[in-house]
Amino acid sequence: MPKISVIVPAKNEEANIRDILTQSKKYADELIVIDGHSTDRTRETAEAHGARVYSDRRSGKGDALRTGIEKASGDILVFIDADGSHDPDDIPRLIAPILEGKADHVSGSRMRGGSDELHGDVLKFIRMVGSDIITLGINYRFKVRLTDSQNGFRAIRRDVARSLDLRENITTIEQEMVIKSLRKGYRVHEVPAHEYARKHGTSCIRVSRVWWRYVYTWLKYMFF
Repeated sequence: MPKISVIVPAKNEEANIRDILTQSKKYADELIVIDGHSTDRTRETAEAHGARVYSDRRSGKGDALRTGIEKASGDILVFIDADGSHDPDDIPRLIAPILEGKADHVSGSRMRGGSDELHGDVLKFIRMVGSDIITLGINYRFKVRLTDSQNGFRAIRRDVARSLDLRENITTIEQEMVIKSLRKGYRVHEVPAHEYARKHGTSCIRVSRVWWRYVYTWLKYMFF
């Protein structure tokens, strides 16, 4: 069986990280936490629950994912957020298309699995519409039929991840990963994955401040 590395980018997630690691451990040969220089006990909690912990270079989530790709030794890398929005019990479903030789990169789709975070107010509506427009452009550019290009819950072969030359420092790295996989001819699949509301704490991400980066990188990586 291929070796599975579960990679968790985390910053100040002491209240959430224990449950994520405890549930993920069932499916992982290797647990890696990339700590964004937390000021709480995220690092100590992760180490106490069997994870190897590395610090990122203070550049954002994209940098954390690149660090995870560098440090991981598994054949298949699974990325899961530390805020409790993803269910680790979906990991077997996520890696199945890769194990079956049908895919190189698999995204968890909130559009297929449902979300507690995409509906209910104006900002969530704008986020959903923006995500749909970006995914629609990807579909027509590469003649695929994806439904979610930006979820942080995904699995990818390690050799594929290392071939993508990922550059984004923030959460735009997710759509960059999808676009570059398609540009290189890798097989990108989706499986349903529900997105839950954050269990504890508040998000560090402010889409209103970085929306332009989503548009810029969408066009840049699709056409240039």
